[in-house]
Amino acid sequence: MTSAEIREAFLSFFESKGHTRVASSSLVPHNDPTLLFTNAGMNQFKDCFLGLEKRDYTRATTSQKCVRAGGKHNDLDNVGYTARHHTFFEMLGNFSFGDYFKREAIHYAWEFLTSEQWLGLPKDKLYVTVYHTDDEAFDIWNKEVGLAAERIIRIGDNKGEKYASDNFWAMGDTGPCGPCSEIFFDHGEHIWGGLPGTPEEDGDRFIEIWNNVFMQFNRTADGILHALPAPSVDTGMGLERISAVLQHVNSNYDIDLFQHLLKAAAEIAGIQDEGQPSLRVIADHARSCCFLIADGVNPSNEGRGYVLRRIIRRAVRHGNKLGATGTFFYKMLQPLIDVMGQAYPELAVNQSRIEATLIKEEEQFAKTLEQGLKVLESELSQLNGNTIPGEVVFKLYDTYGFPADLTADIARERELTIDENGFEIEMAAQRQRAREAGKFAVDYNSIVKVDGATQFDGYDATNGQGEILAIYKDGEQVEEVFEGDEALIVLNQTPFYAESGGQVGDTGIFKNDTGIFEVHDTKKSGNAFVHQGVVTVGHLKTTQSVQAIVKADLRAAISRNHSATHLLHAALRQILGSHVQQKGSLVASEMLRFDFSHDQAVTFEQLQQIEQLVNREVIANTIVQTEILDIESAKQKGAMMLFGEKYGETVRVLTMGTVNNDVPFSVELCGGIHVKRTGDIGLFKIVSEGGVAAGIRRIEAITGTVALESAQKADRTIRQIDALLKAQKDQTFDRVQATVDHAVQLQKHIEQLNQKLANLQAVELLNQVQDINNRRTLIASQQAMDAKALRHLHDSIRSKMDDAIIVLAGVDADKVSLIASVAKQHQANIKAGEIIKHLATELGGKGGGKPDLAQGGAPLNEKFEQVIAALPAWLAQQ
Repeated sequence: MTSAEIREAFLSFFESKGHTRVASSSLVPHNDPTLLFTNAGMNQFKDCFLGLEKRDYTRATTSQKCVRAGGKHNDLDNVGYTARHHTFFEMLGNFSFGDYFKREAIHYAWEFLTSEQWLGLPKDKLYVTVYHTDDEAFDIWNKEVGLAAERIIRIGDNKGEKYASDNFWAMGDTGPCGPCSEIFFDHGEHIWGGLPGTPEEDGDRFIEIWNNVFMQFNRTADGILHALPAPSVDTGMGLERISAVLQHVNSNYDIDLFQHLLKAAAEIAGIQDEGQPSLRVIADHARSCCFLIADGVNPSNEGRGYVLRRIIRRAVRHGNKLGATGTFFYKMLQPLIDVMGQAYPELAVNQSRIEATLIKEEEQFAKTLEQGLKVLESELSQLNGNTIPGEVVFKLYDTYGFPADLTADIARERELTIDENGFEIEMAAQRQRAREAGKFAVDYNSIVKVDGATQFDGYDATNGQGEILAIYKDGEQVEEVFEGDEALIVLNQTPFYAESGGQVGDTGIFKNDTGIFEVHDTKKSGNAFVHQGVVTVGHLKTTQSVQAIVKADLRAAISRNHSATHLLHAALRQILGSHVQQKGSLVASEMLRFDFSHDQAVTFEQLQQIEQLVNREVIANTIVQTEILDIESAKQKGAMMLFGEKYGETVRVLTMGTVNNDVPFSVELCGGIHVKRTGDIGLFKIVSEGGVAAGIRRIEAITGTVALESAQKADRTIRQIDALLKAQKDQTFDRVQATVDHAVQLQKHIEQLNQKLANLQAVELLNQVQDINNRRTLIASQQAMDAKALRHLHDSIRSKMDDAIIVLAGVDADKVSLIASVAKQHQANIKAGEIIKHLATELGGKGGGKPDLAQGGAPLNEKFEQVIAALPAWLAQQ
């Protein structure tokens, strides 16, 4: 069966079982702050599982496009080097929202996999796992399906804590969760690997093809599991994996879908497909990049756009390694449409935009690569040891757009490593700011349904009195909370602004004679304002009155940024054109983020004009006026409605800026908090501009004291540079350019010397070749060399002696990496997998692979030198 036929068979099977076929959702999760990308079939049904959404069906089936290349689920570094890691994959799934449960899910899976009418897999090739206490699932498999008990494996808590198991699924640290039952296929004894739960489980013999998740509990913050009133089912089966099984291949890259893409990649690069990992990288990355762009993601320096940029640049780097020149990556789109366009027509619909985006990014990367490599070469010339410091990796990322994994790729090619921990430390400040902009984490038990309404009194005040209407703790309504309790509190009236229209919720405190409650955030639930926080002193209970005090300094900073977004919007329309419309915003205390419709990058000159226009309005110091009007009157006044806002019959109209020909600078509908006069903004400064989606640009800016501090920091930096270079202020650029040019020349000399040293090392290793049973054999061990560097060294040696047996061991700290290759003419007598299996067994490790190439690893121990020394004698017996 082809991959397309398998996809259709799965969906048709579950339609025959009463499931509604639902189209794949976008790779950009809709209104879900917990996810970077859609990474599982259940994502689009999350609210159904949480009970927050009802649909007109209780059974669904999908083939969901997924990406795992950032955040928690990140397979990027493994792609191209393993049989089953991908950035993009399709997940076949069937779902029950309080309808059927374990029995039906298990029987459906078994019928589809083994029935001759459907896939017809041999039953003796299948094994299953269950959570160790899930006797119900065990009995269904054993007594109803008829699977022998020895083919049902109980998996306990194998990840360090209770319910942390390969067979216990959870939506997050809290919220819906439950046991799961996985189905494994046995590829056969000729492939190394063991059953789940054994030391060899990471091998390729037994492969998980289906996971049945039984959502039957809600886990609260205290770790207690509470039974869900309507248990549900979420299943997933990777299309690529099941295709490999049915097409009798061991690697996903050998299935029909990938073979077409690999052939195309080889033709584009002008080479033969000989299993090069770089071809796999290009084929895999073409799928994720094209689908992400089709779903509205554009390359950028943050969030989803940053991940897309990483993937594109990684693909281009691997293409360049194969010899591809010029812009080539966009040529992978048509072959992708050939094999996936029928199932996903959005590829063809967006073909011209996808190709244009890829071409533009590749051209930009060529410039970035040239600039960044100069800096990297300069840094490497001063490197002590074999680790590139984290601050260097960060500088390349922050200034030249080099993702850390790109620097790591370059480092690996030079047998170096990067200081990942140091890089993360440098990134900490940026992550802290990003955390305020939007978190990819949530406590599902904080989602409460609140009756009643809160009166907002905060437009002109940052403190006031309110009565506690309701208190929620761990998702349950309670009457009282005590010191240390995290809770949600609803007042009858409040000065705290609830997150809305891009403006973040207020923070501050509630206090009375019995206690103090620290408010960390404020959100809306229906017509109620929900204050989220913790009791820091004493206790609070319902019906009490509290004094509600907003953090006035943060409120003032937020209001400056909010008013600045309105001025920015108006300035954009004046400078770029009336087509500009707001498409989203974030207004926080430290910065503002403004998304708007525009189909090309804003030039540096235009950004300066926009800054000048906004600051002109700030200096004018005009009064900010607010009015309550009916919606039609507001429209007649020329007010623009904000993106994503819902408006009632009456609206709040905000007018600000100078008046020209009876037309105010800015008129918008807005329910947020603003300054009294435009001069209160103080100073407006743009800090970044970039694309975030098709036809959508983003500007980030700062105001007030934050903007002043930024300007002062830039001035200090220039002064420090001038001092280092002994330059006058107007000589800074010329002096820096001269220094860089000199460093480039020095680097060229150093590179020539390094090349000579590398050649000497290669010659020394080749001198160790010996003859064992008329077979040229090289056995060598290297100190301070990890697995990736060892693989690179092996490839270099193999290119010089492709008729030999090569066995290399690399020692890195307390670990030993192993790699072996056997030329085709010797494989009848000895196989690479056998060599690695022998060494790994002797050293207490594991490993294996194909007849021509295999890898493994083991802990370093006192037997290492003895085992390596005895290897020639062992090979002589083979």
